[in-house]
Amino acid sequence: MINKKYLNISEVSKLVQIEEHTIRYWDSIDLKTNKLRVDGISTKSKGGTRYFNKENIKKLQKLKSILYDGNKHNYSIKLADKILSSNKKFALQNDQIKSHNRYLDFDKKIEQILNKMRLLLKSNDNS
Repeated sequence: MINKKYLNISEVSKLVQIEEHTIRYWDSIDLKTNKLRVDGISTKSKGGTRYFNKENIKKLQKLKSILYDGNKHNYSIKLADKILSSNKKFALQNDQIKSHNRYLDFDKKIEQILNKMRLLLKSNDNS
């Protein structure tokens, strides 16, 4: 079942062990804010049918682990969504830092090569 590109809600419900109505609730629009309760849980067809890819399933599993510890309910859905969103921002910041560090390393290597070339040119001038 996991080899399929998209799973339907009943397949995902069994896979992640979350009731279908709970997944639908998490994936619905909050009437107070008029926004999705948790963004990116499913991919919807033009007809509104929910389909779930591997990314969606990972998000559901993370959400479940944040919201529940065994049978104990830990956080509100809004807080869990903020935690998931902040994790995504943190990962993006880490990627940006790594990319910046790669450029710094690249700059250092270029500087080392230039210094070696200067030394070589100097030694050739002295010969």
